[in-house]
Amino acid sequence: MTLRVVVVGGGIAGLAAAHRLRTLRPELDVVVLDQRDRLGGKLSTGTLADGLVERGAESFLVGDPAGGPSAALRLAEEVGLAAAVVHPTPARAAVALDGGLRDLPSGTLMGIPFKAPDSAPDVPSGSPLLPPGGDVTVGALVRPRRGDAVVDHFVDPLLGGVYAGRADRLSLRMALPALAAAAERAHTLTDALAEAVAASRRTPGAPMFGTIEGGMSRLVDAVAATLPDVRSGVTVRAVHRHGGGWRLTLGSTRDAETLDADGLVLAVPAAPAARLLAGVEGVEPVQLEYASVALVALALPATKLPDLSGFLVPATEGFAVKAVTFFDRKWAHLRRPGVTVLRASVGRFGDEEQLQRTDGALVELVRREVARIIGVDALPDELDRGVFRWGGALPQYQPHHRDRVSTLREGLDAHPAIAVAGAAYDGVGIPACVTSGRTAAEAVLAKLEG
Repeated sequence: MTLRVVVVGGGIAGLAAAHRLRTLRPELDVVVLDQRDRLGGKLSTGTLADGLVERGAESFLVGDPAGGPSAALRLAEEVGLAAAVVHPTPARAAVALDGGLRDLPSGTLMGIPFKAPDSAPDVPSGSPLLPPGGDVTVGALVRPRRGDAVVDHFVDPLLGGVYAGRADRLSLRMALPALAAAAERAHTLTDALAEAVAASRRTPGAPMFGTIEGGMSRLVDAVAATLPDVRSGVTVRAVHRHGGGWRLTLGSTRDAETLDADGLVLAVPAAPAARLLAGVEGVEPVQLEYASVALVALALPATKLPDLSGFLVPATEGFAVKAVTFFDRKWAHLRRPGVTVLRASVGRFGDEEQLQRTDGALVELVRREVARIIGVDALPDELDRGVFRWGGALPQYQPHHRDRVSTLREGLDAHPAIAVAGAAYDGVGIPACVTSGRTAAEAVLAKLEG
């Protein structure tokens, strides 16, 4: 009898899980279900002024912190896209401060200086900075040891670019896991930073990021092409134990269908996962808040911009825009004559009212703020524009998030083959989501084989 594993969620975590299942056990009947009309989740490539633009995530880390290629790069290689991976130009990034653009400081980890300032020397504590398995916010660790200015001007905007969150709310163990691990042994932040950097095993001078020539949707399509049964536009309404496996209720409440599975991977955000797990006894779903963002892309006639890949904007500067990428400066393969493309990100956690504006009002806000930050009277009228909204896109990990995830997974272990995957559990970023999906697939297979 052929075993069936159903993957709920067609984002990159779910697709990676399904691909891993088929790679390890080609004879499995693997079914992917997604309620949207397209696959890929936050990986979505569109067009702007007859060229490509990313509607969501634009790149991925190419190296794994433990050494070797990242999970995202390995996945690209496995689906035949190794030659399509391209890297950004060496153009530097900046931060908007005090009415100007300043280079991001070197010698830092996520904006945290390796060395303490002379005015506030790093005095060793009597015990390690964190107890084993402990967790605090990033701000709680850094503010007393490097000062408010470092956190507000550099750490906060860098974290905001990744999570749309704030240093004083985000879990250290989720945002900077290598630093959290080092803090369990180090008695000063300086020592912890040194250990975290040494543990990264990154080759000096090697590119840190990559993207797919032709767009991130090309990666989604390549992975999906390896899967035999992918169904979009399908809503999973309920999950229940059924015999030695699972029964899923699909479709509308008036015309529901069922689908039985021997194994199940839930690769959806925390709230829908909690709804699906409501009928599973002894399981405590993870409760998680999310931040919403809007990405505003402008294709301008050839325009002289600062010689940067882009810039970050601290919340203390009073702008709605939190980050801007100069796409054709950052990515050489996207350059074309007569067109300059920039993309701005709007939306920080707790500041969602900015996203209540219409698309037109968001575009005008971005035009006005970007012009002011780069020091010009106005940007030229755009050739094309795009506004891409991502409601509830970025999880906000509070301290001890990993403990809550462990509790959930321990509860799932008492049931037939089932696992959760995705950014809600194991971190944002494409490599983290791919790793999460692969790990979930392996956990389900281990249960089925057992």
